[in-house]
Amino acid sequence: MLAKRIIPCLDVQDGTVVKGTRFVDLQEVGDAVALGRRYALEGADELVYLDISATREGRGTFAALVGQVADAVDIPFTVGGGIRSLDDASRLLDAGADKVTLNSAAIARPDLVGEIAAKYGRQFVVVAIDAARDPSGIWRATTHGGTRAAGRELFSWAVEAQERGAGEILFTSMDHDGTGAGYPCDVYAALADCLSIPLIASGGAGSIEDIAAVLTEGRADAALAASIFHYGRYTIREVKRRLADLDIPIRL
Repeated sequence: MLAKRIIPCLDVQDGTVVKGTRFVDLQEVGDAVALGRRYALEGADELVYLDISATREGRGTFAALVGQVADAVDIPFTVGGGIRSLDDASRLLDAGADKVTLNSAAIARPDLVGEIAAKYGRQFVVVAIDAARDPSGIWRATTHGGTRAAGRELFSWAVEAQERGAGEILFTSMDHDGTGAGYPCDVYAALADCLSIPLIASGGAGSIEDIAAVLTEGRADAALAASIFHYGRYTIREVKRRLADLDIPIRL
C-alpha cells in the first residue's frame, strides 16, 4: 500500500501566508518561505502554495517567490493561483515548482489541463476543486477563490478533469474550510470511488483524528491542512507518529 501524504497548505496573499474560515476573514500567519522551510524540516511530504488573490486580481502567480521556495526546501511543492495558460504553467515549473494546480482556469478552459499534461506529463498537473453543498444537497464547484459559482457539479467535473489529463484531484470543502470540524469523509469516499488518480483532501482538519479519518474512512491519498500547523496545534512529526501508531502507512 502506498504511503499516505501529509501536505501543509500555504495560502499566500502579497507574499505573506494567510488563513481564514470558509475562504473569508483572512489573518496573517507568517513568511511564506520561512514557513515552507520549517514544514519541510518537520517532515512534510509535500507543500502546496496557493496565490489566493491572483485570479480575482487578474495577475500572474508569484514566480519570484516560487524560486525562493525552490532554493529553501528539498521536498516537492505545488503552486497555483492565476495560471491561465501553458506559458503561465511553464514559467512556474521553470522557476522550480514540481507541480501546478489549476482551478478557475481549468473550469473556464478545460483544454488547458490536457495542454499542460501533454507537454510535461500528467504527474505535473493537479486540478483543484473548491466546492460547497447547495440547498438541494448537491456539491457545486466555485471559482475565483470561492467567490463565483462555476455551474459544475463536483463529481462529474472531477471525473472530466481526470479524463483530460489531471494527475491528482485536490478537493476543498468550502463548508468545512478553517472550521476544525473535520473533513466530510463520506464525500471523499464517494469521490475516491469515481477516480483512479490520487485524491487530496482539504478543508476541516482540527485534530489528528480528523486526518486519520479522511485517510481511512474517506480513502484520500493525502491530507492537506493549514490551521493546525500554522497555529502550532500539532507539529507534522506528531501527526505522522500518531498515524503510524494507528497503522496508517506513512513516511516517518
